[in-house]
Amino acid sequence: MATTVQRHRAPDRVVDRGLPARQPVDCFYVYPTVSEEPTLSASLEITPHVRAIAEHQAARFSQVCDVYAPVYRQRTLTALLNPGGYTPEQLREASRIAYGDVVRAWHEYLTQAEPGRGVVLVGHSQGTGMLRQLIRNEIDPKPEARARLVSALLLGGNVLVRKGSDRGGDFAGVPLCRSERQTGCAVGFATFNATPPADSAFGRSPSVPDPTGGPWGPDYEAACTNPASLKHNHARTARTLVRTDPVPGLLGQALRVMYNGAPPSADTPWVVPADRHTVQCVRAGGAHVLMATPTPGSSALTPSPSPAWGLHLADVNLALGDLVNLIRIQSRAYVHSHQTGR
Repeated sequence: MATTVQRHRAPDRVVDRGLPARQPVDCFYVYPTVSEEPTLSASLEITPHVRAIAEHQAARFSQVCDVYAPVYRQRTLTALLNPGGYTPEQLREASRIAYGDVVRAWHEYLTQAEPGRGVVLVGHSQGTGMLRQLIRNEIDPKPEARARLVSALLLGGNVLVRKGSDRGGDFAGVPLCRSERQTGCAVGFATFNATPPADSAFGRSPSVPDPTGGPWGPDYEAACTNPASLKHNHARTARTLVRTDPVPGLLGQALRVMYNGAPPSADTPWVVPADRHTVQCVRAGGAHVLMATPTPGSSALTPSPSPAWGLHLADVNLALGDLVNLIRIQSRAYVHSHQTGR
C-alpha cells in the first residue's frame, strides 16, 4: 500500500509494502453511521458513502487480516440528525433491524470461514454498538466462539467495564487488552483533545437503561485502552494514517471542519500527516477518554461536528498505524498459541 510519509521541514518519502496472498486471521468490520438515505433505516445498497468509509477505516487492516465488511441496514444520518422525527419504538425497531443484519452476516461468515481460524472484530460508532451486542450475545457466553477471538477493536463507543476492573460490564469473559501479545481481549476508546463537555455521551456510562440490554449506571465506566501504550498508558505519539481519497457527503464536510480545511493529501492512497499527536487515556469532566495532544509544531484538530463529539471522526485514523501493528502482533500470538496448544 503506497503511503506518503510527511514531516515538517523535511522532504516527503514514499513507502510501499506489498500484501501477502493470504493473511493469518480475518477481520470482521462493521462501519459507523454514514448513510444519507432519506429513511430511518438504510438499504443494503453499497453506496459511495459506505464504500468510502470502508476504504478509510478498514482497508489498511488488509495488511494484517482478510477483511470482511458486510453491508447492513443501519440507522441513517437522517435519523441521527432528526431523532425527534421518530417515535422511540421506531428508533428501537431500526436498531433491531440493523443488529439483525449484523448477526446474520456473522453467522454467514462463520459458515464460510476455515474452522478455528482467528477473527478480529473492528467497529466504529454505530458499528461498535452492533459489535458490543454481538459479543455479549454470540461470543462472550460461548467458549468455542470466544476461543476464535483474536481481539475486538471497539472504537468511538462506550464499552463498559466494572469500575476498577477490566471486565464485568459489557462482557464477562472478554477483558480489556493490556499488552500487545494478549489475545481474546478488547480495545476501546473515544478520542478528545479537550475535557469532554457535560452534554457529551462519549466516555461515560449511560444514566438510563440500555435498550439493548447492556450495562448502565454508576457502577460502570467507559473503557479506555491506549493503542500507543496498552500496558503502561504512557503519553506516546500515535501512528496516524489517513486515506487520501475524498469522503463524500456530510461526513466529508465534517472532516473539513475537523482539519480546519482540506484533510491531509498526497499522490499516494495513504498519507502519514506531518501533524502528529500524543495520546493517553485520562479521566476528565466525569469521562474516561483518549486525550490527543498536538506535538510541538503540529496544528490542533477541531472537534466536529460539535465539542460534544470530540475527535470522534478521528477515532480510527488518528492511531490507525498502532491498531494495525497491534493486530499484526496479536495474530502472530494467536496462531502460535493454537499451533503449540498454549
